[in-house]
Amino acid sequence: MVFQAEDRARAKKQQAELAIQLALQGRWAAAAQLNRAILESFPTDVDAYNRLGKAMTELGRYADAREAYMKGLEIDPLNSIARKNLTRLATLGEQAPPRVASQKLSPQMFIEEMGKTGITVLNRPNMDVAARMTAGDQVKLDRENGALVIRAMDGEYVGEVELKLGQRLVKLMDGGNEYIAAISALEENGVRVFIRETFQDASQTGKLSFPPTVTEAFRPYVKERLLRQDVDDEGYFEDGEEVEDWGGAAPEAEESDVTTYDLSSSGSPKIGRGEDEEDEG
Repeated sequence: MVFQAEDRARAKKQQAELAIQLALQGRWAAAAQLNRAILESFPTDVDAYNRLGKAMTELGRYADAREAYMKGLEIDPLNSIARKNLTRLATLGEQAPPRVASQKLSPQMFIEEMGKTGITVLNRPNMDVAARMTAGDQVKLDRENGALVIRAMDGEYVGEVELKLGQRLVKLMDGGNEYIAAISALEENGVRVFIRETFQDASQTGKLSFPPTVTEAFRPYVKERLLRQDVDDEGYFEDGEEVEDWGGAAPEAEESDVTTYDLSSSGSPKIGRGEDEEDEG
């Protein structure tokens, strides 16, 4: 009996790890199928329900995503991942258009590099569009009338980079610099975007894209846990956190308020908060 229990636990862990890898590869249909298979053998596996809900969200099957999260919440009323994702899904409504297939940046792209990376809270965010996005989704940086606008890859308006930082980056872009950006965090009424300098023109040598005078309101931050894959917590690109986040925190925040990003057996790179945060799994 002991050996049988150990074999079942080992098989479950292997299946969960495979589900994570499928999700990291963007193979959401296969990830959903595998999580359903896990639930046939382990019908009370809350992590599998959370992963299934995530996969259904990525596939634009919002009703199925809600059902998965609701079942996970029924099993564990303290399942904050399911609760927060259900809140976000509720804003979409039953007739919400499906998620547009999106490219996600590699987790390594979110690692801090002082002067070359930063996170900013968008002005005038379009929450109807943002609600259909998840952390890690790549976005476009468009210069419009001297401002820096963030758009989804299909062109939908997401928000505008705060004025001071936006004007600085526009000037650097006009000088030849190149940048890449992705959704860093989704809050109830706000969107944070991670921006990385990918190319510095020779004419801009010595000019920091994100100097301290510009980044007083934020700083790029990724803890050592960033690429850990053995945390029994959140999984692949999950957005069930109170704040879904890919690596940024305000410098004045206490350690418990700092967001981090993990990989774990529950299904996606975790976007979490501090060491004692309850979320994502």
